[in-house]
Amino acid sequence: MAVVPLAVVASSSGGTAATGGSHAVSGSISFDGVWTGAEASAFGDVIKAFNKLYPDVKVNYKPVGDNLPTVLSTAVAGGKPPDMADIAQPGLVKQFVDKGALKPIGYARRTLLTNFAPSWVALATFNKKIYGLVFKAGNKSTVWYNTRAFKNAGVKAPTTWPQLTSAANTVKASGVPPYSIGGADGWTLTDLFENIYLRQAGPAKYALLSAHKIKWTDKSVTAALKSMASVFASANMTGGTSGAVQTDFPTSVNNVFQNPAKGAMVIEGDFVPGVATVKAKSGVDYGEFAFPSINGSPASVLIGGDTIVAFKDTPAIQAFVKFLASPAAASAWAKKGGFATGNRNMPASVYPDATTRTTASAIAKAKNVAFDMSDQQPAAFGATVGQGEWKIFSDFVKNPDDVDGTAAALENAAAKAYGNG
Repeated sequence: MAVVPLAVVASSSGGTAATGGSHAVSGSISFDGVWTGAEASAFGDVIKAFNKLYPDVKVNYKPVGDNLPTVLSTAVAGGKPPDMADIAQPGLVKQFVDKGALKPIGYARRTLLTNFAPSWVALATFNKKIYGLVFKAGNKSTVWYNTRAFKNAGVKAPTTWPQLTSAANTVKASGVPPYSIGGADGWTLTDLFENIYLRQAGPAKYALLSAHKIKWTDKSVTAALKSMASVFASANMTGGTSGAVQTDFPTSVNNVFQNPAKGAMVIEGDFVPGVATVKAKSGVDYGEFAFPSINGSPASVLIGGDTIVAFKDTPAIQAFVKFLASPAAASAWAKKGGFATGNRNMPASVYPDATTRTTASAIAKAKNVAFDMSDQQPAAFGATVGQGEWKIFSDFVKNPDDVDGTAAALENAAAKAYGNG
């Protein structure tokens, strides 16, 4: 695949002294990324901002897309990886760490801890060494609702799980199913479980379950499944049980965003509005609130995101990594939209609209941040159609009373996928 020349290399008269940059650092960086199209263009703006500080470093970004895991794995096996890359799967990052393919970025520790909460730095820390930076993130702890359905039922956005349950019952009594569930897409169900488990069991157990260091039959899991089951009552879901398991994610969004609504709420990430194909306006047709607290849990955010890593270590790479950890780098992309960051020193005013400011700011402010659990697990268990979590949670939608059987099925599938079953 051809290299896209996104870097803009300034001349030696670029005035770096005034901007705090340096002519002393020079060289080139090959960078393979998952970002294509508009996202690749936005990252190009980040590179341009970097080049205002370091005009003698050329960053050659290659947009690989969804084939990046395969491309990188092949390159690493052949001993010819790019200098840097961004990876959407933390499980793959760990695999490269275990192989000794990645270089730690401890030189950026001070910059990272200045701009990111420790929980963010921990996301790419392995064996007590920092190996990456979660540069671009998505908030998966959001709930979207039909404003008319809420207004007609006389309910407000809830902040706790009991309030959510009460609001759902009131909306249901008004004649609108409270939840639109995209049960045909198993990943929506894993996200729901993960949000519940993170709040109910806490981040420490979340990390243990993500690594299969506790079993899926643990009491913390069955407790979360019981909470999840309360959502799956047939009368709670658009189309009932049979409709929910046949509804794909885009349809689940349209059910809530259309007027009149077919469902009052859809529980998914900050990308929900971009999926709707019906005409709907934020604040008029739909609104958003954070996934509710459970048992007094502090603000927690489940994220998906792209982790920037380095396969080599040069002064140019070090300069670029430190820059990517800065508010200036985040701002260069955030102002274009379609971007969120855990960088707490980037002003929220940079985000282009009110909805993004709300959902993205929650990421930086959250006390607990956890990476999507299914993205950390073997794909056979966490991310494959018709098996593992996707199938078992779909079966759970059909039979939410079978908590113990569901937990046992999850543990059996996890044990096999992790190779210890």
